[in-house]
Amino acid sequence: MEEDQAAAAFDSSVTDFHTYEDFLDSQITSLDLYYLEDEELARQLVELGYRGSGSVLKREEFEARKAAAEAFRLSMRNHLNSGLTLASAGKELKDNFLRALAEREEANRSGKMTSIIFIRDQNSLGQEISGYIDYSHRLRSEDFEPYFSGKKRFLPKPTDLSFYNWKTQVSVSNTTANYQVIAENSTSLLFQNRRDRKMVNVDPKASPGDNSSRSPIQSDLYMHVVIFDHITRMKV
Repeated sequence: MEEDQAAAAFDSSVTDFHTYEDFLDSQITSLDLYYLEDEELARQLVELGYRGSGSVLKREEFEARKAAAEAFRLSMRNHLNSGLTLASAGKELKDNFLRALAEREEANRSGKMTSIIFIRDQNSLGQEISGYIDYSHRLRSEDFEPYFSGKKRFLPKPTDLSFYNWKTQVSVSNTTANYQVIAENSTSLLFQNRRDRKMVNVDPKASPGDNSSRSPIQSDLYMHVVIFDHITRMKV
């Protein structure tokens, strides 16, 4: 089905595998098994990063990405069934970042997912700027057709979750409808989801947190892009 194909494209590093153990097995080489002679030990070493033929995700990050892919699959199904026209619909999206935005548009509009987007690039004055953007918030407050059509650049603003101008050293942070900025951490910003109270940790050396995943995006349009996807789960 179309939504299944879209979900597979969303994050093939997890959608190709039914379980975390299957994912670990895919990283084990025949040479590992030859020397270790123990499949479970080989899995443990892969999870710890000592063995394996590819990049390794921790169990919680694998499960968060799996949940994000499933949420995207369901959102695509709802979109196809509802006939809702998205800002990205029908656009020729040649850059990875624009495709990543399109993949997450419906889920962020519906509230199934609240993505935080980090962007570092230059503004119209040639000044380097960076910031964290609440994608869902921006979708509700702006017309995204110019972004997806390439008429306008998607950059952080002083009204976003955080904004920093490296030339003027202006630094701003703001609470949005989805996130509260927690600046008490000495090494990195934390963003607390205001719906389920879960923390999203944007430190690249740390786990992004429960129900969250971190996805660096290679883009020809921007210097540095990372997307943090958080699957919202209400307390019961």
